[in-house]
Amino acid sequence: MMRVLEFIVALFIVAVVGVIVGVAMPGSGHVERAQTIGKDMRQVYDLLDNFRRFPEYSVLSAYDSQIKYEFSGKAYGPSAEVSWTSNDAKVGNGKLAIASADPQFDKIDSTAHKATIVWNLDNDWRGTDKHFTLDLERTGRGDKLTKITWAYDVKYGWNLINRFSNLYIHGSPDSFVQFSLNDLQNVLATVQNIDYGKLDPTIQQTQPTPVLLVSSSIQRKDGLEALDDATSKAEGVIQAAAKKLGVSVTGPRIIFTTNYGDQSYTFDVAMPISASSITIGGQSQQLAAVSAPALTPAAAASAPAAAGTAATNPDNGAPGTRDRLGRVIVDSDVRALLVFGGPTLVGQWSGTAAGVPQTRDMLKAYSQTHGYKYDDVNNRIYDIEAKPEVKDKDGNITSYARYDVYLPVTDAPAQTPEQEAGIKPPSLDDAPAASGTAAAPASAATAASPAQ
Repeated sequence: MMRVLEFIVALFIVAVVGVIVGVAMPGSGHVERAQTIGKDMRQVYDLLDNFRRFPEYSVLSAYDSQIKYEFSGKAYGPSAEVSWTSNDAKVGNGKLAIASADPQFDKIDSTAHKATIVWNLDNDWRGTDKHFTLDLERTGRGDKLTKITWAYDVKYGWNLINRFSNLYIHGSPDSFVQFSLNDLQNVLATVQNIDYGKLDPTIQQTQPTPVLLVSSSIQRKDGLEALDDATSKAEGVIQAAAKKLGVSVTGPRIIFTTNYGDQSYTFDVAMPISASSITIGGQSQQLAAVSAPALTPAAAASAPAAAGTAATNPDNGAPGTRDRLGRVIVDSDVRALLVFGGPTLVGQWSGTAAGVPQTRDMLKAYSQTHGYKYDDVNNRIYDIEAKPEVKDKDGNITSYARYDVYLPVTDAPAQTPEQEAGIKPPSLDDAPAASGTAAAPASAATAASPAQ
């Protein structure tokens, strides 16, 4: 009996001590980790102000390769949400929602040195008001780097069991922050370090459009004059083929980029036509989008792209037949097919053609940080000379050309954040940038879709 009483007294003492210790422990918890990343703050901000690439850097995916993610709410900014389900007890089920982002994305320019994004967390970790705070700060020479401080905060209130869980805040919460921060750096390393802050792109839906197409290539050292000559030559070939086919060219030329290499630039020149079927040798041919041929891995490595934008075409069949990409062979140089169809991320450049490559790079970087997927092989980026340049009688440029640059994308929302915010593009009457290779601020809010 005495031993039972001693045991009860001991339990009582332990309980009292536990209560005292629990009361003395803090009513909240905090852990943080910091890392400096070699990217502009706008790129880091954009990637963290949406969850589209969260599965790629979240440590949860490393714990459970079968984890399932679901996106909801807005695509970007406050109210964007991601939830996950897992059969792994270490991962469990949970949800993140962007609670705030300060300043707004369109205020993240060279004068903004700090930004803060807050994610609310709902999972089985103990406590209430659980959230991550991601503080961004420009640092390094010329403010070209970004310091990320990723913190986790939680309130325990007077729940003593929750308060004791503070002893383990350096377990799962700390690991989540540290490992996710490391993987975030790896994801950002794949994004080209380019300033797209004034691009203001839009997402536009394009419709399948019949075109005639000619492949071409130039040496980059030959400059814009060689590009203009090759493009003009291709346009002349297409115009002649259209006349022979009895169809009309209905819009400006389109350039599909195949390979913008260090030494050479390979591309396809296309022009839209008035008919989706053509007659060759008395036989009617219905135009179709390209189809990739079945290739072995070794053959695929040396084959042209299966996008209708290959630089060369090894199939020199008879007119009226189809090459192995499904394009109708009009003659030795010209192919007929359908292009476009689906969502595209669109930017705009006013100046010489020298600025188009950088606009292409801007669109790709923007797509990566916003989580829009694109395929460089099967859905090539392309540009349309929406407004030709004008020269005076002495050959001086009096009005620069306007190029609409299109990046086909998938897994993208109906609008970009700029579109949703109603941000107006720069006036097309504004003076263009110098005719060097650096791209000026560009926007596509008023760019006409080539297939509307």
